Amino acid sequence: MDSRITGYHQTFEQNSTTALSHTVDTVKPETFEPHLVRGVSIKPPFPEPMQQAIFGMGCFWGAEKIFWSRPGIYVTAVGYSGGTVPQPDYPQVCQGDSGHAEVVLVVFDPDHISFHKLLTLFWENHDPTQGNRQGNDIGSQYRSVIYTFDDQQRQLAIQSRQDYTKVLEHANYPGITTEIKAAGEFFYAESYHQQYLIKNPQGYCVHTSTGIRCPHTARPFTPNSGDPIAP
Repeated sequence: MDSRITGYHQTFEQNSTTALSHTVDTVKPETFEPHLVRGVSIKPPFPEPMQQAIFGMGCFWGAEKIFWSRPGIYVTAVGYSGGTVPQPDYPQVCQGDSGHAEVVLVVFDPDHISFHKLLTLFWENHDPTQGNRQGNDIGSQYRSVIYTFDDQQRQLAIQSRQDYTKVLEHANYPGITTEIKAAGEFFYAESYHQQYLIKNPQGYCVHTSTGIRCPHTARPFTPNSGDPIAP
């Protein structure tokens, strides 16, 4: 994996080996403390054999918490992705001016947790049918997204969306609005957003799940639980 530390953001460039190239940017440098749960840097380079995934599922404060304590997770970080404005900041994203979604970067060890299992966490811990909102949080920055790093991730994401669509339709939910695209630029959010709910235990955290488990999940549905996901 070709990884070089950046100032404020990293650019993902895919190739046949899914190597990642990170460009230097000194416009908005910021120092980030080690992850308060995982105890490691939230910035690259990440050790082998770690892989990366990006999910948008509403407010990123609560979304990050869903992933950070799971077995097999190396580190998480919150940021902005999927927009058109370079170097977005939180006010720009909140106003909807930049086109970015609030997202979580999940760095994981595929020997201990699969991308397939991450998809289960994603689908079961928000409502992917709500378009540009999640519950009381309204705006395009809260849209449901999966940004993939290689063709395998893309195919798994598409298949899981099709599978989950069927069970939601059976429960009379409207169609899934989740966008699935190749990962582009990921801009780290300001440091006070990182692990926000560790720093602010009583902070805002509202995720509106459908209550419908994924069809491949061999366990009762428990939203936002700490239990390992069954194969």
